[in-house]
Amino acid sequence: MGIFSKFISKIKGESTADPLDWQELESELLAADLGPTLTSSIIKDAKSIKGDDALASLTQILNSKLSSKQRVLSKSEPTSVVVIVGVNGTGKTTSVAKLASTLKASGSSVLLAAADTFRAAAVEQLQTWGSRIGVEVISGKEGAEPASVAFDAASRAAQEKVEYLLIDTAGRLHNKSDLMAELGKVKRVIEKSLPVSEVLLVIDGTTGQNGISQAKIFTEAVDVTGLIVTKLDGSARGGVALAIESALDIPIKFVGTGEAEADFAAFDADRYISGLIEG
Repeated sequence: MGIFSKFISKIKGESTADPLDWQELESELLAADLGPTLTSSIIKDAKSIKGDDALASLTQILNSKLSSKQRVLSKSEPTSVVVIVGVNGTGKTTSVAKLASTLKASGSSVLLAAADTFRAAAVEQLQTWGSRIGVEVISGKEGAEPASVAFDAASRAAQEKVEYLLIDTAGRLHNKSDLMAELGKVKRVIEKSLPVSEVLLVIDGTTGQNGISQAKIFTEAVDVTGLIVTKLDGSARGGVALAIESALDIPIKFVGTGEAEADFAAFDADRYISGLIEG
């Protein structure tokens, strides 16, 4: 059942919902991780809805809260460089591999860079994925500088005219200045060989409002152009996707819905809004 299912059923055929209905809707929206600011805005707009056009009106209201920016990956010639950032534990490295698999399945050539060098497990995880999906992974020696791995990968991608270079970066979030310095350095060395087309931030959809806080910090550190939201599987409180787009105007480009390779897809805004309303 969608977050707004009860609300729609209550006001269909009526001129308005009563105060208890609005209070219940507010509680449901907060529980669904939309946050107080967006919840207040939606309720204010929804109070003008008439019963006979409830579904269409609510769909329009929710769509207006989403980012209007493009959701497809930016394409650069000859190589599109996509830097993937995010804190540890969000499913960042797995998302990098799944995106690589998706791009390869569409017929594109792909190269991966294991620049999360502070975690040996992350490098090994990406190498395992690379072997599984048939995509080469550029990595350095243990403890190598992330920027060094990124530079080697960018040089190789430029030389071989690979269509997509995906770079997995370190997910440490000790403090903002460390993050800015580290990500800034990685981006600068890449751009000695190739321009960066996209910076995608991976957010765990079950972290709620903390996901918005993470997005704000990373956006200050580096120019985030899009989001990958993981664990957005319907049973999770999926309102956070709407909350993030409304707060930051950063478009969700992909969603991860499970652990399997196929559990990854482009974000479909219409389907997402329909799910929130009707389930």
